[in-house]
Amino acid sequence: SVEVISGDDLLDANLPMIHAVGRASPRAPRLIDMTWGKTGPALTLVGKGVCFDTGGLNLKPGTSMALMKKDMGGAANVLGLAQMLMSAETALRLRVLIPAVENSVSGAAFRPGDILTSRKGLTVEINNTDAEGRLVLADALSLADEAAPEMIVSMATLTGAARVAVGPDLAPFYADNDGDASALETAAAAVRDPVWRMPFWDPYEAMIEPGIADLDNAPKGGFAGSITAALFLRRFVTETSRYMHFDIFGWTPSSEPGRPKGGVGQGIRALFEALPGMLR
Repeated sequence: SVEVISGDDLLDANLPMIHAVGRASPRAPRLIDMTWGKTGPALTLVGKGVCFDTGGLNLKPGTSMALMKKDMGGAANVLGLAQMLMSAETALRLRVLIPAVENSVSGAAFRPGDILTSRKGLTVEINNTDAEGRLVLADALSLADEAAPEMIVSMATLTGAARVAVGPDLAPFYADNDGDASALETAAAAVRDPVWRMPFWDPYEAMIEPGIADLDNAPKGGFAGSITAALFLRRFVTETSRYMHFDIFGWTPSSEPGRPKGGVGQGIRALFEALPGMLR
């Protein structure tokens, strides 16, 4: 089944940060909610669907904006993984949540200094409108978490820090369960879908707490950008005991054998290989 909530209906559905990020665009923001399967463990996939990212009022320079049609790479990846799982008739109760928005510029755009209240009730200070992906993911993750599935996996082209750290080939991932992380790394090696585990480093929690609101969407200082983004997202997963997050690049800059230039799936072959065993 598929349900779509769009425009101002997002406010009625208590998805305020998805609405805030997308409200400046003439194309209405939306939350796409898909379910499949009636038996087996519950798995929810959440994918960042920023269909174009100007940076908002913290406007990106032209060179940084040129590839921002790929900022829906997380959504594309979870859709691809969902198709693989369904085609294999995997015994799962599968849910896919995609917050789909454009981060645009207009008089209605959300602003630096705004304080947003999330679905979960946590307040978020906007330090940079170009850190919008974590905002839309946060509301979607909160919705996913309310059902307490056995596992939640989020995928997003979230931070430049991840690209700088590991380049375009590796898929950085975070996991709060060591067994799941090990199983994924083994599967990744088997199917040649390279991943690299990153830490949920708890001492950095202080970086995402600005003092005015509960959380800051873009901590000042520029340190550990991928880790602080992952820690931000983890604040919205409290009822689900197993959470994995992928901070992918989602793009092949130049053609290579078996990897044409353009959008690319990252981590999904490894997940497809590992998930049945993880959720057994």
